[in-house]
Amino acid sequence: MSKIKLTERIHEQVIYDLQTYFENEQEHTLTGLNAELLLEFILNTVGPMIYNQALIDAHRLMTDKVDDIYLLDLEDSNFGK
Repeated sequence: MSKIKLTERIHEQVIYDLQTYFENEQEHTLTGLNAELLLEFILNTVGPMIYNQALIDAHRLMTDKVDDIYLLDLEDSNFGK
Protein backbone atom coordinates (compact mmCIF):
# COMPACT_ATOMS: atom_id res chain seq x y z
CA MET A 1 0.00 0.00 0.00
CA SER A 2 1.27 3.45 -0.83
CA LYS A 3 1.70 6.13 1.78
CA ILE A 4 -1.52 7.79 2.94
CA LYS A 5 -1.60 11.39 1.74
CA LEU A 6 -3.98 13.99 3.11
CA THR A 7 -4.99 17.17 1.37
CA GLU A 8 -3.48 20.29 2.91
CA ARG A 9 -6.87 21.33 4.31
CA ILE A 10 -7.49 17.95 5.95
CA HIS A 11 -3.90 17.81 7.22
CA GLU A 12 -4.26 21.22 8.88
CA GLN A 13 -7.62 20.21 10.38
CA VAL A 14 -6.20 17.01 11.84
CA ILE A 15 -3.23 18.88 13.34
CA TYR A 16 -5.66 21.37 14.90
CA ASP A 17 -7.86 18.53 16.20
CA LEU A 18 -4.88 16.73 17.75
CA GLN A 19 -3.72 19.90 19.46
CA THR A 20 -7.24 20.65 20.69
CA TYR A 21 -7.69 17.12 21.99
CA PHE A 22 -4.42 17.18 23.92
CA GLU A 23 -5.20 20.61 25.35
CA ASN A 24 -8.76 19.77 26.42
CA GLU A 25 -8.55 16.09 27.33
CA GLN A 26 -4.95 15.57 28.38
CA GLU A 27 -4.23 19.05 29.76
CA HIS A 28 -1.06 19.08 27.69
CA THR A 29 0.03 21.51 25.01
CA LEU A 30 1.03 19.77 21.81
CA THR A 31 3.35 21.90 19.69
CA GLY A 32 2.95 22.03 15.93
CA LEU A 33 6.03 19.86 15.44
CA ASN A 34 4.85 17.27 17.96
CA ALA A 35 1.41 17.21 16.35
CA GLU A 36 3.04 16.69 12.94
CA LEU A 37 5.15 13.82 14.28
CA LEU A 38 2.14 12.22 15.97
CA LEU A 39 0.07 12.48 12.80
CA GLU A 40 2.90 10.93 10.75
CA PHE A 41 3.13 8.08 13.26
CA ILE A 42 -0.63 7.50 13.16
CA LEU A 43 -0.76 7.57 9.36
CA ASN A 44 2.16 5.16 9.05
CA THR A 45 1.12 2.66 11.72
CA VAL A 46 -2.63 2.80 12.23
CA GLY A 47 -3.60 4.23 8.84
CA PRO A 48 -2.95 1.05 6.83
CA MET A 49 -4.96 -1.02 9.32
CA ILE A 50 -7.92 1.36 9.10
CA TYR A 51 -7.64 1.42 5.30
CA ASN A 52 -7.56 -2.37 5.07
CA GLN A 53 -10.55 -2.73 7.38
CA ALA A 54 -12.46 -0.17 5.31
CA LEU A 55 -11.75 -2.25 2.19
CA ILE A 56 -12.97 -5.40 3.94
CA ASP A 57 -16.13 -3.61 5.09
CA ALA A 58 -16.79 -2.17 1.61
CA HIS A 59 -16.24 -5.58 0.00
CA ARG A 60 -18.66 -7.20 2.45
CA LEU A 61 -21.27 -4.51 1.82
CA MET A 62 -20.96 -4.80 -1.96
CA THR A 63 -21.11 -8.61 -1.80
CA ASP A 64 -24.28 -8.43 0.29
CA LYS A 65 -25.85 -5.98 -2.18
CA VAL A 66 -24.96 -8.15 -5.17
CA ASP A 67 -26.42 -11.18 -3.36
CA ASP A 68 -29.62 -9.19 -2.75
CA ILE A 69 -29.85 -8.29 -6.44
CA TYR A 70 -29.24 -11.90 -7.42
CA LEU A 71 -32.02 -13.09 -5.08
CA LEU A 72 -34.41 -10.48 -6.50
CA ASP A 73 -33.60 -11.70 -9.99
CA LEU A 74 -34.34 -15.29 -8.94
CA GLU A 75 -37.65 -14.23 -7.40
CA ASP A 76 -38.61 -12.33 -10.57
CA SER A 77 -37.80 -15.30 -12.80
CA ASN A 78 -40.05 -17.54 -10.67
CA PHE A 79 -42.92 -15.02 -10.72
CA GLY A 80 -46.12 -16.48 -12.13
CA LYS A 81 -44.97 -20.10 -12.15
